[in-house]
Amino acid sequence: QVQLVESGGALVQPGGSLRLSCTGSGFALDRYNIGWFRQAPGKEREGLSYSSFSGDSTYHADFVKGRFTMSRDNAKNTVYLQMNNLKPEDTGVYFCAAATVRTLVERFYNYWGQGTQVTVSS
Repeated sequence: QVQLVESGGALVQPGGSLRLSCTGSGFALDRYNIGWFRQAPGKEREGLSYSSFSGDSTYHADFVKGRFTMSRDNAKNTVYLQMNNLKPEDTGVYFCAAATVRTLVERFYNYWGQGTQVTVSS
């Protein structure tokens, strides 16, 4: 069964950091480009970042550039999203997804996780 599972979401204070994990089962993540998306309360889901299947290329949306980074651990079949200097507007449900192309356009993503909640608040 093909599955993506996110973890690492939590309540964190502004300026804090979190590392989200996206672990795959039933397929190898290093054969897919992996994207991270989030959905803030009352808003549509938006794309944040993606990593190429090899991990040698990453892209970050302007509003997270310089604060968020991605990395991979192929041995664990896991992709990470390191989030630093978190702001209250980063609050939302964070999803990872797998695609065969380098894009943040959702319709190109074949597999999705169920999401993990990140809340940034003092």
